[in-house]
Amino acid sequence: MKKVMSVGKVVVGLLLLGVSSIVFAAGQSITDIATGFIGQATAIARLLSVFSYVAGVGFALAGILQFKAHKENPTQTPLSKPVVMIIVAACLLFLPTVLDIAGSSLFGTGGKSAAEAGGGTALGQ
Repeated sequence: MKKVMSVGKVVVGLLLLGVSSIVFAAGQSITDIATGFIGQATAIARLLSVFSYVAGVGFALAGILQFKAHKENPTQTPLSKPVVMIIVAACLLFLPTVLDIAGSSLFGTGGKSAAEAGGGTALGQ
């Protein structure tokens, strides 16, 4: 339990260090900081998508191997194990698509910002 807490403290410390470097960057406007934050969020989303695809393929291959193990010795490997692995693989492979559809449904694709819709000017202009 202590090891988990220490790892958690390290992760929180690194996150605070990253946020503080963005917030206290000298000579940057709020628009530059927001643009940098959006760029980092986009990179994290892409990393999540790649990880999801790789893990999905891994679970699919492991599920196929578990099906083979069940065929060879049904008493030692229950059928539920490969079925669950294949279901998890399908969920991981479709996760980026589901997130893309959910994001488009919630936020739209051709919307205007609040400043543009209200007739005002956007930040930094």
